[in-house]
Amino acid sequence: MQQRMNEPVRIGVIGGSGLYEMAGVEVVAERELTTPFGPPSAPYTIVRIAGTEVAFLPRHGRGHVTSPSEVNSRANIFGFKTLGVEWLISVSACGSLKEEIAPGHFVFMDQIIDRTRAGRPATFFGGGLVGHVQFADPICPTLRKLLVAAARAAGITHHDGGTMVCMEGPAFSTRAESHLYRSWGCAIVGMTALPEAKLAREAEMSYATIAMATDYDCWRAHDADVDVADILRIIRENVNKAQEVIRRVVPRLLATGPSPQADALKFALITDRGRVPKNLIEKLRPIVGKYFPET
Repeated sequence: MQQRMNEPVRIGVIGGSGLYEMAGVEVVAERELTTPFGPPSAPYTIVRIAGTEVAFLPRHGRGHVTSPSEVNSRANIFGFKTLGVEWLISVSACGSLKEEIAPGHFVFMDQIIDRTRAGRPATFFGGGLVGHVQFADPICPTLRKLLVAAARAAGITHHDGGTMVCMEGPAFSTRAESHLYRSWGCAIVGMTALPEAKLAREAEMSYATIAMATDYDCWRAHDADVDVADILRIIRENVNKAQEVIRRVVPRLLATGPSPQADALKFALITDRGRVPKNLIEKLRPIVGKYFPET
């Protein structure tokens, strides 16, 4: 494994541990980071795709040892920010809430409904610095459109748009919940998009999800309920498809220019600058440092 200098890595991918194991991809380095919010899920693997360095992180740890409720998303996103990531692609399994979204299809959602519970920290702010980011559109439209175009070019069956219900887990939905989410018009249900999307916005990253439908949740009375073995089989089958989307989108991202979310905090930090504790500024330096140049 080659040594590398500390140049920024502008593109990140968070998902399964095998995503970076692509043919022809060079592993450049591993970065084991510490953050003010604890350790990330695993070391970051830096790979080179079409001449561009990309940072991969398995959100559930190597060997899938961390449940959705236990994932330290603040540490994960802070680590990506420390590396210099501007574009963050999430790869995630989900349950389908619509007949036309069959297991194996990809969904490029554009909205999220939060059904997680307290206990998943969803902000970097507090303790003397208040920030209110705009979150009307939780998925970066620019990154999402590029992912859709990559899937289309690769001939992957996909759905453009839709709302995800992000639930707590780790148990799957009750049948009543599944029918409730369908009555809301939601397309898919998952467990990890939040707080990732909120934290990525605070970190001024563009964030979008490759959601891979693995099952019909439990709303189809004529089907068997969710089967973990079937889910794992479909995830394995879809890994190559997700890799192909990532391979195609990486060159286009760097040609796109700065992330559209690069100034998400410009009008969000409302605390009087003179009253923000200096130690808090230092703690959050990778995220807020450009707004406190005098300290």
